[in-house]
Amino acid sequence: MYKNLNNTRFKSLINSRNSWRSTCEYMPMLLLVIWVLTASCAAWLYFRQVYSRFSRYGVRSLRPLPPVGNMARITLRQEHFSDSIEKLYDAFPEDRFVGRYEFLNPMVMIKDIELIKKIAVRDFEYFLDHRAFVDEQFDPLFGRNLFALKGQEWKDMRSTLSPAFTSSKMRLMVPFMVEVGEKMMESLRVKLKNSKTIVVDCKDLTTRYTNDVIASCAFGLKVDSHTNRDNEFYKMGKVASTFDFNQLLKFLLLISWPNISKVLRVSLFTSATKNFFINLVLGTMNDREAKQIVRPDMIHLLMEAKKGRLLHEEKSAVDTDAGFATVEESSVGKKNVERVWSDTDLVAQAVLFFIAGFEAISAAMSFSLHEMALHPDVQERLYQEIREYDDKNKGAIDYTSIQSMPYLDMVVSEVLRLWPPALALDRLCVKDYSLGKANKNCNVDYVVRKGESIMIPAWSIHRDPAYYPRPLHFDPERFSEERRHLIKPFTYMPFGLGPRNCIGSRFALCEVKVLLYQLLLHVQVSTCEKTCIPAKLSPDTFNIRLKGGHWLKFTLRE
Repeated sequence: MYKNLNNTRFKSLINSRNSWRSTCEYMPMLLLVIWVLTASCAAWLYFRQVYSRFSRYGVRSLRPLPPVGNMARITLRQEHFSDSIEKLYDAFPEDRFVGRYEFLNPMVMIKDIELIKKIAVRDFEYFLDHRAFVDEQFDPLFGRNLFALKGQEWKDMRSTLSPAFTSSKMRLMVPFMVEVGEKMMESLRVKLKNSKTIVVDCKDLTTRYTNDVIASCAFGLKVDSHTNRDNEFYKMGKVASTFDFNQLLKFLLLISWPNISKVLRVSLFTSATKNFFINLVLGTMNDREAKQIVRPDMIHLLMEAKKGRLLHEEKSAVDTDAGFATVEESSVGKKNVERVWSDTDLVAQAVLFFIAGFEAISAAMSFSLHEMALHPDVQERLYQEIREYDDKNKGAIDYTSIQSMPYLDMVVSEVLRLWPPALALDRLCVKDYSLGKANKNCNVDYVVRKGESIMIPAWSIHRDPAYYPRPLHFDPERFSEERRHLIKPFTYMPFGLGPRNCIGSRFALCEVKVLLYQLLLHVQVSTCEKTCIPAKLSPDTFNIRLKGGHWLKFTLRE
């Protein structure tokens, strides 16, 4: 019996020891499970707090997906940014404003036109800045340009540059645009010489045209990108302005987590691109200074600005605006400043001018040609007006003749309504601002906190049937002398609103009109098998580009 008892105790001891060993073996797994559960609970509580920013105030929004918020389909290239904007805009038709989450960042989309007017004009000082995309210390070519500068520095730079974009200055640049257009037409005539009809990628054509215009009007260079297709100026422009998927992800990282971007030293430009522009701008300035060269282009104007010689001037009777879409300079940009700018600051402005002209203006041109092909009656009427003015001016094209063509302006204005270059306008709140109540069911006002952003959905407002009957129908008559008064103020914003509007609207409008004038005078555009019908934007980029390309048929006019 004693022996059996000892055996029982021994077995019990062995079993206890084995059980302890077994427990020790599973302990790391148990701790891992506990940590995972704890982390999951913490993450759930964190996301719940972040994504309740709007619901706590009755502001409606589409359901976010942690951690990408409402950006999942854009990030996965399942929809274009314009689709995302339109979906949210249409989701809550009665609301004055709605909420949107860009990853973890809350952003309010403003829909009420009176509220937009208050934010853009009357209470402009509350929304003075754009969001920061880059660290200006690490990436000054983008961080120090007019778009990115903040506060008083932006006001001073705007005042410094605004005299460079008046009608009188644009008048001097139109001959450079015409010269570039003639080179383009020479290239097209060679291709059309035998067949009389060719299929053209219009985005490629207009990008090369805008590239050469910028080379001439900004940098004083003669570049023929239609003949010398791989010239360095064009290649650098493509790199700097084309947002492919990798650049799109980088861009989203920069706007969503700017502090992380600073630590990782993420830049929108490669070192080669930066060095190219720095050497180009400063080299050109130094060469002109040494040789006393004066050419009325952007480099000359920047040199004058640095010396304090670029001053505001009263608008003369002959200096007509470039069209209905022209934005006026506010009092903010009409002050003379004595601030001294660095060489880097001047290079940054030239780079911004390059990128904006390279992509945004070429997009407006591409969609202009697309609509001409889809609406041959509009194209024919525009051709007749161009032909009439060309005969009257004996083939000469200048600023006055371009601005004297009403139907050309109507067509361009309608293109910019249907296909605005800036899909949405962003503003950064610099001090707390109450937007009031989002809808009739709200009990409390929503306050945009300092450091948060708001969005004005230009794309959706331009396509809202409440403001534009049959909004998807291309109708230049909306902008006729008899009907343009029906357009509600602050519902048309292709170049932005308020003091922070696009400083280059006159230049952009002149360039688009000159191209249409020269091209349609000699070429008839029509659809082909590769034309994107119905129009669908490619989700591979933030830029507005048709899926599959902007392919049209060009036929030489008899």
